[in-house]
Amino acid sequence: MSRAPQEDPRQDTPEIGAPKDSAAGVPAVVNSLRVVGRQAGAARGVLTLLNVNQKKGFDCPGCAWPEGEHRHTAEFCENGAKAVAEEATRRAVTPEFFARHSVAELAERSGYWLGQQGRLTHPVFLDEGATHYVPVSWERAFDLVAEELAALDSPDGAAFYTSGRTSNEAAFLYQLFARKFGTNNLPDCSNMCHESSGSALTETLGVGKGSVLLEDLYQADLIIVAGQNPGTNHPRMLSALERAKRGGTRIITVNPLPEAGLQRFKNPQKVRGVVGGGTRLTDLFLQIRLGGDLALFRAWNRMMLEADRRSPGSVLDRDFIAEYTHGFDAFAEELCSGDDDAFWADVDAATGLPREQIDEALAMILASRRIVVCWAMGLTQHRHSVPTIREVVNFLLLRGNVGRPGAGVCPVRGHSNVQGDRTMGIFERPSEEFLDALGAEFGFEPPRRHGYDTVRTIRAMRDGRVRVFFAMGGNFVAASPDTLVTEDAMRRCRLTVHVSTKLNRSHVVTGARALILPALGRTDRDLSGGVEQFVTVEDSMGMVHASRGSVQPLSDQMRSEVAIVAGLARRVLGEDDPVPWEEFAGNYDLIRDRIERVVPGFADFNARVRRPGGFTLPHAPRDERRFPTATGRANFTVNPTQVLRVPEGRLLLQTLRSHDQYNTTIYGLDDRYRGVRNGRRVVLVNPEDAAELGLADGSYTDIVSEWPDGVERRAAHYMVVHYPTARGCAAAYYPETNVLVPLDSTAEVSNTPTSKSVVVRFEPDSGLPASA
Repeated sequence: MSRAPQEDPRQDTPEIGAPKDSAAGVPAVVNSLRVVGRQAGAARGVLTLLNVNQKKGFDCPGCAWPEGEHRHTAEFCENGAKAVAEEATRRAVTPEFFARHSVAELAERSGYWLGQQGRLTHPVFLDEGATHYVPVSWERAFDLVAEELAALDSPDGAAFYTSGRTSNEAAFLYQLFARKFGTNNLPDCSNMCHESSGSALTETLGVGKGSVLLEDLYQADLIIVAGQNPGTNHPRMLSALERAKRGGTRIITVNPLPEAGLQRFKNPQKVRGVVGGGTRLTDLFLQIRLGGDLALFRAWNRMMLEADRRSPGSVLDRDFIAEYTHGFDAFAEELCSGDDDAFWADVDAATGLPREQIDEALAMILASRRIVVCWAMGLTQHRHSVPTIREVVNFLLLRGNVGRPGAGVCPVRGHSNVQGDRTMGIFERPSEEFLDALGAEFGFEPPRRHGYDTVRTIRAMRDGRVRVFFAMGGNFVAASPDTLVTEDAMRRCRLTVHVSTKLNRSHVVTGARALILPALGRTDRDLSGGVEQFVTVEDSMGMVHASRGSVQPLSDQMRSEVAIVAGLARRVLGEDDPVPWEEFAGNYDLIRDRIERVVPGFADFNARVRRPGGFTLPHAPRDERRFPTATGRANFTVNPTQVLRVPEGRLLLQTLRSHDQYNTTIYGLDDRYRGVRNGRRVVLVNPEDAAELGLADGSYTDIVSEWPDGVERRAAHYMVVHYPTARGCAAAYYPETNVLVPLDSTAEVSNTPTSKSVVVRFEPDSGLPASA
């Protein structure tokens, strides 16, 4: 076993250097190998890396970026290697570990330290009033859950959360179990990240997923990357952008921060990336003010409408608009009405961009027949996120850029299989068609009342309406907004249960009773039922493929997520329940047979997924220009400009990831591309803003968020780092700054927390809190 860190390093004394202007290259390779060797050892580490993202291997537990048909032997990125290393680690969190450390002691440790202790090996239980987790058998663990569920006044007193890493097979069984129990309380991590994308795309195009495949990126004339940092969050996307760029595609980047990965990419799989200068990706960088994307796309749309009126038929695809869309006249009338000076004053205030740059971008747009727009959480976590994405769709519809090769919408999902979980029915508001099919297949009447999403689940726990919280993966406490409120809500539960691979913050913020159930990970060999099993996942572009673990699990007490759900369902629903839970646990093909009969697009599932590379799910707008919306057409929408006006002496803050983390998992304390080493408690501020606010570079401050509810939320003891952000904007890492985002500040329609538009002021440093 490799040794886990014994000390919890300070994170408030970082060393600051200059930001990088290129990503990957030799440093990424060296860092990947160092992390893998330290965690998994040479032999185990090499075996794991050679199987990640291969057709006969396992899907990386990191991001959901797709693999191409032709795959490199090293089909992984630096952060993927870190994710794999931490899952294939030889470090182990055993019952003896819990005997040495009380829950109170563990609660004082950082999330980084907790995650570095290694893989969970045995089920453990924290009883009411106890100070330590103790070992518990699987049978007793299931009994405890069943007892608490049986004591509820209503099935809606339980919530069943899912993280994105859960396989299709486990997710399908999990939602079946929850609905057979009697509730649609199925919150998931999508509620906190890409729910705005799904809401907007379902309304406008009829399918809440992206419409492009990898080949479309290579055929595009122009790719617009807005509100996304692929160099850290989806690094393998850089290879796709490099290939597109070398094929003649131009790239516009829209972001408040200059990100190294979108400036220059040094592909470590190419000679030019190792000994050469790499590839410059961005042709035009628009350093937009936070939340200004809606105004920017409205500006481009208005300019295109005006240009087409001056020269009819020269800009818009009138045939496409007439045949395939609805609502164009109302959209065009609203956008082009009103005072021109007032319109542009709002655009200037919202975007902070010079008019010359907007004009330059428009010239590139008009010179491009095929356009793809990519985005991530920089667009999805504002109050007006859904209108923003609807306006992106308007932008593409104007020139027929949906359902055409080399064009379309490309929301880039984060966690691996987060999209697949939704396809499998992990959704608090399922369609009637899905419930009808599920009920017919399994011979029961599913609950029809909508359940709780993530934010509503926290409110329900806070108010005593949810008493049992069950999490299939993830780190709910750290991922959620309004940290203190979320933690208090968790503590009000009777029972909290976490199916997990590693220790995290959610395990030490518990209900009156708590269980931790150790699960196999993607890297682990799965011998459920005595037979080697595989699972399936869906990537960010609707490709479904198999995933087979290859390393020996650290403990025979670890169970697959499928086996855990099946065992729990049998115990809770009873021996008379007709669903063959035991058969499902012993043969995943049987689960796929049922998925085939319930979920559209999965015909001949078992045969097709065994083909190398898997298969592509149907997408009506992309495949046949058919739009299953309420109108039967692609919908133009009206989305008035929103200007985030910040009081004097305040800045607009976004939460973001460092390069040494993935979601809430902290791999290390460096953010190499931004020049931050050995620390995380930093706030990035434009030097001119800092001078006006009296914030010296390297000084310390408290960040205080301001909201209409009047409640003060404070992130204490942050080092000020002068950084080239957009004027009026600042940035700091989550999950530490989730404390600044109120539970009730959410996006319209999607109810996603507004973590990218937080009004903050700065106060004198009050010192590092004990639990930081």
